[in-house]
Amino acid sequence: MPIKKEKQKQHASRNVSEDDHMNSPEAVRTGLTVDEIKRAFRDNLCCGLGRIERYATKHDLYVALALTVRDRLFQRAVESMQTYGGADARRVAYLSAEYLPGPHLANNLLNLGITEVTREALRELGYDLDEIVAQEEEPGLGNGGLGRLASCYMDALASVEVPAIGYGIRYEFGIFDQIIRDGWQCEITDKWLRNGNPWEIARPEIKYPIKFGGRTETFTDKQGDSRVRWIPETEVKGVAYDTPIAGYRVGTCDILRLWKAEAVESFDFAAFNHGDYYRAVQDKLVSENITKVLYPNDEVDVGKELRLKQQFFFVSCSLQDMLRIHALLGGKPATFHEKWAVQLNDTHPAIAVAELMRLLVDEHGLGWDEAWLVTRATFAYTNHTLLPEALEKWTVELFGSLLPRHLEIVYEINRRFLDEVREEFPADDARLARLSLIDETGPRYVRMAHLACVGSHTINGVAQLHSELLKQTVLRDFAELWPKKFCNVTNGVTPRRWVAVSNPGLTQLITSSIGDGWLRDLGQLRKLEPLADDANFQQQWRDVKLANKRRLATIIKDRTDIAVAPESLFDALVKRIHEYKRQHLAALHIITLYLRLRRHPQADVPARTFFFGGKAAPGYFLAKRIIKLINAVGEIVNTDPIVRDRLKVVFFPDFNVKNAHFVYPAANLSEQISTAGKEASGTGNMKFALNGALTIGTLDGANVEIREEVGAENFFLFGLNAKEVEELKARGYRPRDYYEQNKVLREVIDFIASGALGRGDVELFRPIVDNLLDHDPFLLLADYQAYIDAQDRVSALWRDPREWTRKSILNTARMGKFSSDRSIRDYCDRVWNIKPGQ
Repeated sequence: MPIKKEKQKQHASRNVSEDDHMNSPEAVRTGLTVDEIKRAFRDNLCCGLGRIERYATKHDLYVALALTVRDRLFQRAVESMQTYGGADARRVAYLSAEYLPGPHLANNLLNLGITEVTREALRELGYDLDEIVAQEEEPGLGNGGLGRLASCYMDALASVEVPAIGYGIRYEFGIFDQIIRDGWQCEITDKWLRNGNPWEIARPEIKYPIKFGGRTETFTDKQGDSRVRWIPETEVKGVAYDTPIAGYRVGTCDILRLWKAEAVESFDFAAFNHGDYYRAVQDKLVSENITKVLYPNDEVDVGKELRLKQQFFFVSCSLQDMLRIHALLGGKPATFHEKWAVQLNDTHPAIAVAELMRLLVDEHGLGWDEAWLVTRATFAYTNHTLLPEALEKWTVELFGSLLPRHLEIVYEINRRFLDEVREEFPADDARLARLSLIDETGPRYVRMAHLACVGSHTINGVAQLHSELLKQTVLRDFAELWPKKFCNVTNGVTPRRWVAVSNPGLTQLITSSIGDGWLRDLGQLRKLEPLADDANFQQQWRDVKLANKRRLATIIKDRTDIAVAPESLFDALVKRIHEYKRQHLAALHIITLYLRLRRHPQADVPARTFFFGGKAAPGYFLAKRIIKLINAVGEIVNTDPIVRDRLKVVFFPDFNVKNAHFVYPAANLSEQISTAGKEASGTGNMKFALNGALTIGTLDGANVEIREEVGAENFFLFGLNAKEVEELKARGYRPRDYYEQNKVLREVIDFIASGALGRGDVELFRPIVDNLLDHDPFLLLADYQAYIDAQDRVSALWRDPREWTRKSILNTARMGKFSSDRSIRDYCDRVWNIKPGQ
């Protein structure tokens, strides 16, 4: 049954007065009243940090408050462990190489239901809650949508009361911090742990050996059975660090367990005594490199090796941990799948299939067939990409040198699997080659997506279109072999963080109009629909949006020294920088408007501010050049006296969860302009629409479903659909034809090529121009005119504030489908066979 929050401990032996209760140790650690939080805050400042209050820094105040909240979270976590520790409960283990939880404090206060109580407690002590919340540095444990989705799902798992552990890596240095110098992205180290992390608890007693390299040997066990022993070359240990993840206004609190790599022996005393000081700590340094940084540069071989080490490291730690917990609760290895549903978040943790087989067969003595039954019943695989190059694979040489036993297991899985394929499709050698876990078309590779497909009972895409395209393209052969394995679970986002925390003004307006049940049941937003034409409600809606725009404008001025007009149309494109996401198509639109205004200064072009944000992979040449292009366009536009009061271009540096709190609530227009058939789902599109932004986009990813929900008339559609994209490519796409036939497009491209954006340097943007004219792999030129026409429709609607506001309200009102709570319930029903709240 769901946990019922214990409001006050009952003492049967004696009556306890309220004053006694408030002063009891339990109340200080877990109480939720103003006085109890004040007392706990001061106790943590004094006893937890050893600080004199009058000399405490803002960071000290933040840590004291974080520890105060953490106590209340772990109380719920312990109660959750007790409640769900019974033999009947099935748990979810979410394996993800990335998490982007964002700042914890405000979200935890909200989920505990004590934001205003805490605000009052601090006010009485002379402190401002918002100032303290602003001190928090977020963990940079992910690169973008994948990690943020994982964190939304952890929030939702707890909120719908599913017992779960999220497993990942405690990177010492996360995704790089981005600064912009002379228009270029520069990467600096993300030292998110430099001041410690008050939300986590180290678990040095929860540690596991992780092996690498070496060789295997066959031996005969005591029962006379032939077994395999892995004799590693090196060994490290993985140590657990736990962060509590509270559900919204429920007792359930799940755990995010991250692994840190350490040396088995961190100090070689003998080497130190012989004067070899480096060798004395060498094992520590080498071992800790595994969890040193998120996504090492895998352009070089050592980077590839480290990335594979990272993936195996956290997967092995996690599976050993699950088996330990399973045994602790009285389970046997043969029943592991009955108590654990393990979700592989993309291909990064796919090595788990081979590792669980190794643990069951080599360590726990199960036979191959029984172990394979357990393994396939345990795992489910979420695919997040339609780009073949993004489906991870490792050279057989690298894989075998690091994980020799796992290569043997992969070969055996593959042998048995291909025998199954031969029975289903006799004499089809081409199909065998395509399905094989080993790619032998050139240098031999282990295909990790194939391993995940073979070793999982369910494979899901993350949007309706994506799931269908998966079955038609990159996983077509698997869909033909096992059609019932495939299903769809459309992504979702948590309204708690993405509205309640980041947009308090809108939260208050909605709640005052329809109650607060929508934060638990997002479908209740439909109650806003009758208010969409209400003039008074429309004005309040516009007032909230304008306040958010002013807040963002202040931040932009502070960080970039660019002044923007809050009354202008805020047009936002914030996401990872990649060619298929087509940030450079938006740049072409800005140049089009700029040249239009230069020719006709009196042209009816509404004032518009273009916001860009996102990081390019450090080794991605063209993506970094696109960032430079955007900033170069801004340099011209923002300083030209003819247009600077009509157009502004801003690149918001270091876009992350904390900065997203300011951007999503302020946007009027959401740019979701990827090439149709390339984006798996997207979640930024959901966050923008939930905050009342209208969308301009292609029929790609979850855009399709958003348009269906909000209504085609409330969505600015443009461009080729996925089928038309493939047909155009099949006919032979010639981007230069579009350039030659479209006078305005030709003028825009020529303007870029002229050097006008490069202070006379005609070579600066030649790589972009040449790419568009000679290759254009993501069809910008084919979609250009449709995009410009759609943007003109945006401008026309913006001139009608009442109609724009009506559509904005309807966008928010119809976003109920896109809650991460709904996504998790779909996983429970379609994938995990778990009933939430039980």
